[in-house]
Amino acid sequence: MVFTKFKFLSPVVIATCLLISSASLVLAQDTTNPAGSRNVVSGQKMKIKGVVTRRDADTFTVRDQNGVDTVVRLDSATSVKTHGGFMRGGTNYAQTNILRGLNLEVEGNGNSNGELVAKKIRFNESDMRTARAVESRAAPLEERASNTETKLSQVEANAQRLSGQIEELQAVSNAARGGAKAAQETADAAVAGVNATNERISALDDYEPQTTSAVNFKTGSAVLSPESKTALDDIATKALNAKGYVLEVTGFADSRGGINYNRELSQRRADAVIRYLVESHNIPLRRIVTPFGYGESNPVADNTTKEGRAQNRRVEIKLLVNKGLTAPAPTMQRGSSSGN
Repeated sequence: MVFTKFKFLSPVVIATCLLISSASLVLAQDTTNPAGSRNVVSGQKMKIKGVVTRRDADTFTVRDQNGVDTVVRLDSATSVKTHGGFMRGGTNYAQTNILRGLNLEVEGNGNSNGELVAKKIRFNESDMRTARAVESRAAPLEERASNTETKLSQVEANAQRLSGQIEELQAVSNAARGGAKAAQETADAAVAGVNATNERISALDDYEPQTTSAVNFKTGSAVLSPESKTALDDIATKALNAKGYVLEVTGFADSRGGINYNRELSQRRADAVIRYLVESHNIPLRRIVTPFGYGESNPVADNTTKEGRAQNRRVEIKLLVNKGLTAPAPTMQRGSSSGN
């Protein structure tokens, strides 16, 4: 069954954050589960296109334009190459170069586990460079997430100890003063403080937009204008005065030119914005979410008019602030005592 050629987006960021890929061409009937995963019938020949969302030792997961995941298995016979250049030879790559975020094409047959055993894997050099950039920036974010999880476990342990202390305090207060009401109020206030602390910790991975701005470019250009630099100066000042912030930078192009050219041009525009922020304002790279060029996707205006195309030749910059770090620290109010 043949699917129509398409374009789609995938995140990164921070994730971590989506990459652009093209069509999904299936050479035989497949079975798609409602949950968004595909089981390939044993012996079924299939060809899929998508983005690598997960990488394990001998397998990786490809997500197509419909959001359907397929598990692909590698073996010693799997050919990993770039799309053919001169004489359609292409460049051979080791299987270890298949990274998260890589936009690729896989051809193979199903096995008894519902996986697609890859015979051929093909991709573009530009997509490999993009995937490597995503991987290099994703690793520090994953490390930070791991550290955050460790801190969360420590705080939860402290909260449990605090809960035990609250119970002990309540018993002592009742026995010493007979002030059961006052002790209960103190315990309730302490529990509220613990709950507020847990809510604050839960918000550590939650970011909310504080400022959104856009800078525009001339046709075919990735050079920042003086007006664009002034707008970026304002964004940088706000970022450096914020706590727990990250910057999300995305590039776009108008509809003129080829798809691949527009992708590369929009990526160069996003890179130009990041270079200016880093070199002119010393914004740390760890504060910048993996930049991405969406090409002519997601236009904000009509591409059939000159004015609309001018608006679409842009880079959007979002200042995102961590809700967990900016929320006020919880306080514990002692209950009032009516005893002697």
